[in-house]
Amino acid sequence: MSDMNTSVIPIKGSVSGVGIALIWLAANLVVTTLLTGTLFVPGVTYGTAIAAIVVGTLLGALILTMIAVMGTRTGLSTMALARGSFGIRGATLPTTANIIILMGWSWVQAMLAGISINYIIEQQTGYSNPILFSALCQVIVVVLAIFGHDGIAKIEPYLGLVILGIVIYIFAVAFTTYSPAEYFAIPADKSLEYTGMSVFDIVFATAISWTVLSADLTRTARTQRGGAIGTALGYSTSTITAMTLGATAISFVLLRGGEVASFDPTVIIESFGWPLAIAIFLSVTATNTMVVYGMATSAQTIVPRTNPLPFLPTALVLGAISVAGATWLAMLDQFTNFLVLIGAFFIPVFAIMIIDYYVARRRTYAHDILRTQGGRYWFTGGVNIGAVATWIIGCGVYLLFTFVWPLPIGASLPTIVLSAASYLLFTKLMRIEEPADTRSIHLTESISVVNAEQ
Repeated sequence: MSDMNTSVIPIKGSVSGVGIALIWLAANLVVTTLLTGTLFVPGVTYGTAIAAIVVGTLLGALILTMIAVMGTRTGLSTMALARGSFGIRGATLPTTANIIILMGWSWVQAMLAGISINYIIEQQTGYSNPILFSALCQVIVVVLAIFGHDGIAKIEPYLGLVILGIVIYIFAVAFTTYSPAEYFAIPADKSLEYTGMSVFDIVFATAISWTVLSADLTRTARTQRGGAIGTALGYSTSTITAMTLGATAISFVLLRGGEVASFDPTVIIESFGWPLAIAIFLSVTATNTMVVYGMATSAQTIVPRTNPLPFLPTALVLGAISVAGATWLAMLDQFTNFLVLIGAFFIPVFAIMIIDYYVARRRTYAHDILRTQGGRYWFTGGVNIGAVATWIIGCGVYLLFTFVWPLPIGASLPTIVLSAASYLLFTKLMRIEEPADTRSIHLTESISVVNAEQ
């Protein structure tokens, strides 16, 4: 029967825990994470910003790591795993949202890299064309991405170490010029309307934005323990470092008497020179390669098919769109709203996926998740109505608590709790669970089982 064919191919792990950590280190020591840190000061004090960065990152890393472990245990990508909770067809909804969000990330990062390179070239030659340089940066990324995950895994650790060296240099300049006490003494500007919890929500949303790729990266881990530790340490270290660097760099500009410009890399490049511009370029090369790869793997599973879409043409088509979009520089003015959209879309998604896998399914997905039709994850016409309804309600709650009725505790935590509790109740009412005798296996081992049933 054709409905028994596999439409998602699991990957057998081959990367060590250290390798996973280095991939995350390179991926998230990126200009967008750094510039996110520049948004906070002087909206809040330097100390408040650092505290929110640390707490938001660690809590976000918990969600990210739980999804990553699902990838290691099953060999499936994040969006392929969504089939278990949303249904084989229902997973198309979060997968489509994922491609849209990843495309947005690829545009933003290419723009920032292009602006940074343009600044240096303009200083040296007088020639300025940020649109051209943004497109060229993204072309390089697409070329790297078409080599697939193996190529990414090989280059990421080396780029991460180079970027880390430049980061250390910038911290050294910042703290040998001004003492830590001077950074902590910068007063908050209340007119910017930031609070510690609004900063927390932004930091947490950053973790959620990376969670869409967490299983994609960690499913290549050799062991669950190595994948989990590598992901948690790599992501947390890189995010705290990059955002703290951003908060420190913008504080350095303020202490020098400079003017703060929202989400503009040239402001801090002017203070730290060409090493920072190089770090920005390398970070975008590393991270956007993963983003384009993630878009392609998501698109391969967007519609249940007997055979997945071929990777190369899929990556080339999406890459061409990402290159064209990188020329739309006006998008940078909407970056904070972009982060809100990520939180609204995906905080409920991952709350649902975690409850489904770890609680309802008892950390087990069967080979039926590889089907194109039928089986235990088919639900109603391929869609789990309860998961979709919970997702819609969660999105609405996040937007309500962000724009209409802001809470002192922010929007992220209430949305997680409400989404998780709602879906847990649904699983109990509908008796969604795996049979007690279902054995947890890496799904690479079950391809032969599926094929044998055709």
